Amino acid sequence: MRCTFSCVSAKKTALTVLSAALLPAVLAAPAYAVGPTPTPDAKGGKAPAKAPAPPASMSTVGGILLGKPGPQVNLLPGAPALPTNLTGRSWIVADAETGEVLAAENAHWRLPPASTMKMLFADTVLPSLPKDEVHKVSQQELSGVGAGSSLVGVKEDLDYTVHDLWLGVFLRSGNDAVHVLSSMNGGVEKTVKDMQAHADELQALDTHVISPDGYDAPEQVSSAYDLTLIARSGLQKKDFREYAATASAKFPGEQKPGQPRDSFEIQNTNRLMTGAGGISPYKGIAGVKNGNTTMAGSTFTGVAQRGDKKLVVTVMNPAAGGVNSVYEETATLFDWGFAAVGKVKPVGELVPPKSADTSGVGSPAQSHENGTVAADEESGGGIGTAFGIASGVVAALAAGAFLVNRRWPRGRQGRGGDLS
Repeated sequence: MRCTFSCVSAKKTALTVLSAALLPAVLAAPAYAVGPTPTPDAKGGKAPAKAPAPPASMSTVGGILLGKPGPQVNLLPGAPALPTNLTGRSWIVADAETGEVLAAENAHWRLPPASTMKMLFADTVLPSLPKDEVHKVSQQELSGVGAGSSLVGVKEDLDYTVHDLWLGVFLRSGNDAVHVLSSMNGGVEKTVKDMQAHADELQALDTHVISPDGYDAPEQVSSAYDLTLIARSGLQKKDFREYAATASAKFPGEQKPGQPRDSFEIQNTNRLMTGAGGISPYKGIAGVKNGNTTMAGSTFTGVAQRGDKKLVVTVMNPAAGGVNSVYEETATLFDWGFAAVGKVKPVGELVPPKSADTSGVGSPAQSHENGTVAADEESGGGIGTAFGIASGVVAALAAGAFLVNRRWPRGRQGRGGDLS
């Protein structure tokens, strides 16, 4: 495999993230207020703008309770109570293996996703581009990048491998890298259509794609439920898992005549992984993607493991304000979820793709690209590889037997469900 620089290895990633996970805990940075502009009250002062309410009726994909507004949870004896300090407009906690939704709030509220949309971009496009392919970037490919976009630093008239560009997407949320990869996929318009078709196949029916990078657009929306479905699909792909679990890497820089090409280090913007910004690294975190825009506020989907339990959590637009709030609330939901597994009755489920074979329970996931088994030896052991990388389970990786199968509910491909 050819790369401009050495490809990220699982071992290096494990050591990098393990070091981050063992950093001493530090206090979180003070949050600053973010939210709607206050409006004058009757006395001429400033009254806080009223936060928008969730729709009274939402999609019921995955279960009836998931279509109801407000927090949804079925606590059994001995179960921990839901955290009381959550301010996200929408959130969900699900079992990464079984797809059971342990708890949720406004799971199908259609909201701007910001850069979490890049998970769908990667899940759609990544399998079609060989990672060692070399591409020279043109000025036209970068001309459509929106003002104020997050960038990794792709330059026109320079060569990059597909591997380099995916590092830019996953680690730095680079819209410049997204646009170049979209061009290689046939253009932005085709890529948007491909993404929408893939979202429909996954039954991520709250999702409407306008731009491949998640850049703010009035009609571009997704939901906590859909982002969790998309993340779970992406985590079946070896390259997706490894990029999502990479804490830092080298990225190609300028090329001076007669000299070796420069490089610079890029770090993952996932603060629960790196410990940046005063956030303590969350032990066992394995990605997946964060985002922040004016319309979306802060968004985040993460996957983590504790013991043999593996959870996916999505949080959208915390009202508490500050960049760290989405990470703090995600960590809180992870802690609750790990304590609640086996002590709650699921309020719903993550449905399988439309084309999935649901005749058996516990069978390996099927790749949407070619219909072959994704969770096999070649794929590096399913979701478990990502968990092993990020949580530093080097022994499990070395043994090569950290297999996780994605299990579909038997005979439940439909859009609703009677879980209540």
